[in-house]
Amino acid sequence: MTGIEAAVREEIDTEAGTARVGWYEAARPNFVLAVSHGAGGGIEARDLQALAAVLPAHGVTVALVEQPWRVAGKKLAPAPRTLDVGWRGLWPAVAKPGLPVIAGGRSAGARVACRTATELGAAAVLALSFPLHPPGKPEKSRADELLGAGVPTLVVQGGNDPFGRPEEFPEGSYGLVEVPYGDHGFVVPKRAPLGQEEALSVITDGVVEWIASLG
Repeated sequence: MTGIEAAVREEIDTEAGTARVGWYEAARPNFVLAVSHGAGGGIEARDLQALAAVLPAHGVTVALVEQPWRVAGKKLAPAPRTLDVGWRGLWPAVAKPGLPVIAGGRSAGARVACRTATELGAAAVLALSFPLHPPGKPEKSRADELLGAGVPTLVVQGGNDPFGRPEEFPEGSYGLVEVPYGDHGFVVPKRAPLGQEEALSVITDGVVEWIASLG
């Protein structure tokens, strides 16, 4: 799936620097999904672009969030605490339309969404490729962040994600959509029985169904 251009881009000053939000607006929105990138990439990630392309037709305005470190052109993300500061600082902008806001993110961005959901008044959390543990180190679990989100939560996880395969996740009240054969970036091998576009449809279909269930 190729990237699409945001209708509106907005820069927001935060205590961590200037963040950027690209708006993909629904004609009759019921929710805003504010979703950010991971620690090593940006909003060009295939799953984020797929959500921005599909969700507006289902009554969800998508706000793709670029953290200040990314806007500044840095290669690596800062400490989690600094990511949280940036997210808190841009939250008023994504809440401004006056709609329920779903806090979302992929990888490190998913951790930020989970850690701050309750304090910011998020309606729900969408955790894409939640990094349950560092690769090869299952003993260093971050499950407490996921389980502590305090709001309805959906995890979308690749079946072969080295940061945590679906079967490794603990029991909890969250939902989980598995993208078969997908890695941390939801890339599926060429030999897999489903193609890359089909894998992205698993993501978007699962998210659309889940948001509809939020009422």
